[in-house]
Amino acid sequence: MNSVRRNRLIIVCFLFLGAVLTITATIFALQENLEFFYLPDQIVNGEAPRDERIRAGGMVLEGSLKFAEEGLSVAFQISDLKGSAFPVHYEGLLPGLFKEGQGTVVTGSLAADGVFMADSVLAKHDEKYIPPELESLHLE
Repeated sequence: MNSVRRNRLIIVCFLFLGAVLTITATIFALQENLEFFYLPDQIVNGEAPRDERIRAGGMVLEGSLKFAEEGLSVAFQISDLKGSAFPVHYEGLLPGLFKEGQGTVVTGSLAADGVFMADSVLAKHDEKYIPPELESLHLE
């Protein structure tokens, strides 16, 4: 084999090896950042993993919203309105659209005692939502 062919073969092998290493590193990095979504019945039935970062969503159960007397701690329950509900604890400011009877998605981990320890709360609204600032301008 002449030197030109050998050099080309070495370059192709290095490029192939580099591509394989890049793809492998990307796959491992993406696996660490995955957050699977679970419904309330899956969490209540024990299908959701404990002490892993996950997302869960449902409706904030009426009458379950409890604010701490001091600090930003809040507790509430998320339900699928079919009988499954789980408790959530969150430390921080809630979104402006957050209220009982409204849809929400929480990100965090499920503790061993079954309480979802949220580190972020997203409020969902229906397609008829109008921001409070524009509500007075809305004409039906």
